[in-house]
Amino acid sequence: MSNIIEITNFSSPALDVFARLTEAQLRNRLEPAQGVFIAESPKVIARALDAGYAPISLLMERKQITGPARDIIARCKDVPVYTADRDLLCGLTGYLLTRGVLCAMRRPQLPDAQTLCAGARRVAVLENIVDATNIGAIFRSAAALNMDAVLVTPSCGDPLNRRAVRVSMGTVFQVPWAVIGSAPDQWPQPGLAQLRALGFQTAAMALSDDAIGIDDARLMAAEKLAIVLGTEGDGLARDTIAGCDYTVCIPMSHGVDSLNVAAASAVAFWQLRPRSVENQAAAQRAQPGVTERI
Repeated sequence: MSNIIEITNFSSPALDVFARLTEAQLRNRLEPAQGVFIAESPKVIARALDAGYAPISLLMERKQITGPARDIIARCKDVPVYTADRDLLCGLTGYLLTRGVLCAMRRPQLPDAQTLCAGARRVAVLENIVDATNIGAIFRSAAALNMDAVLVTPSCGDPLNRRAVRVSMGTVFQVPWAVIGSAPDQWPQPGLAQLRALGFQTAAMALSDDAIGIDDARLMAAEKLAIVLGTEGDGLARDTIAGCDYTVCIPMSHGVDSLNVAAASAVAFWQLRPRSVENQAAAQRAQPGVTERI
């Protein structure tokens, strides 16, 4: 049975997760393995629930209770649902709620990078990318364009940041991810060496005079490839570029020197996606007497 609670006291400690804790405080509210993050909008919350994430509490506009969030409430059973009108909630949180619903959820225990990459063929590595919008957009592209996993360096922004989760449209719950290294000084080494030991060739996306084109046959033929993307503005560190097997660039026109990292990721993921499954399907369709089922 749902537990609907009308908000009458802004100072209630139960509302701290929505109103008074920073992203860093949410992440470390309890022991790191039991930290909290905020999912926003019914669709994103549903994807988190589908992936097995545990809800702690919900905050929503009153009209959402019998509207778009009705199914979310039913799935969350005895989880407390704090509610009020739109203007009051905006005053509480400091921003308008996207689709009128927030859900505080427990952070998952992440796998280690080696376990995550054991069966992967294509992984994205995010080096020190800090903008939550870019992180969310990269995850959405990774999900759409067949990346097996995403690795973030220790100095990268949090993929479970509220804005990153929302921009990803919940795909951050669908694409497996892990942190590569437990401290900033473990990237680029031994992180790159670890990827190489797992059988990956590494492709640094960077502007360089000796860079190869993104359609280079060696990249397309790689059985296992890690696509390494750098922080906004400065791009990849020199040591990272030097440590990768390839430096790769996307050809530009009209005097444009580069793309935003999120846009570049989508181009790279599409161009460098695994080809074997597509090739097998094409070969099957080409065989006489074979009818494709739709």
